[in-house]
Amino acid sequence: MSVRHEAWPAGTPAWADLTVPDRVTAQHFYRTLFGWSVTDGPAEMGYYANAELNGEAVAGIAQAMDGQGMPPAWITYLATDDAEATAAAVTAAGGTVIVPAMAVMDFGAMGVFADPTGTVFGVWQSGSHTGANVVNEPGAVVWNEVMTTDFEAAKAFYATVFGYTYTDMSGDGFVYATFEVDGVTRGGIGAIGREMGPLAPHWLTYFATGDTDASVTLVTEHGGSLVREPWDSPYGRMAVVTGPAGETFALMGTTAESADSGS
Repeated sequence: MSVRHEAWPAGTPAWADLTVPDRVTAQHFYRTLFGWSVTDGPAEMGYYANAELNGEAVAGIAQAMDGQGMPPAWITYLATDDAEATAAAVTAAGGTVIVPAMAVMDFGAMGVFADPTGTVFGVWQSGSHTGANVVNEPGAVVWNEVMTTDFEAAKAFYATVFGYTYTDMSGDGFVYATFEVDGVTRGGIGAIGREMGPLAPHWLTYFATGDTDASVTLVTEHGGSLVREPWDSPYGRMAVVTGPAGETFALMGTTAESADSGS
């Protein structure tokens, strides 16, 4: 298992977390699905828990506060060296501030924003918490992508704010590009086609698994649901599912190629 304790390069998907009305149910679900160790954080931190694999942080789970308006969803956090400067860059590029940049004790600083197409994402400025210590392993994040209704506007926004460059991967019937940070592929951006139905723009988090079909079975047996049947790709066998609170995420079977890509 490859372990990283250094801050991720700015613009790299560095962390993912989930806020749900029932953290206990969510914790049980993801323990069962991915083998995570999850222990409640302190009440004054909203019971925010770092999920771990073999003692290393992989993602977060939090209890929704009363009156919190956002639906349950996995949020992708992009690394930044300066959360307040990134917030200013977001608004200058046509994005929206949802949660202003703020310090989180000595752990770091964060903010939550929406790009001009309405896609919600976060940023994370490392302090003592540098983000995910393990990626590209079964049970950890393996890929992150923006799915948008305005492909060119989204590309322009992330290039302006985070300096992304792109490599076109489009084919017959789909529009897609990978994005690079300092020449290293860190995720993807795709257009939501009419055949996908009335999907809202979103960041989608992919978790690696050693057996996609077995993981889908666990999802449906423990309160989740299947959104898209498993399919084979050059990067591994994939599926799109939801957790018990309705949060959408994807599963990706690990291959030699997929294990060397992503965050």
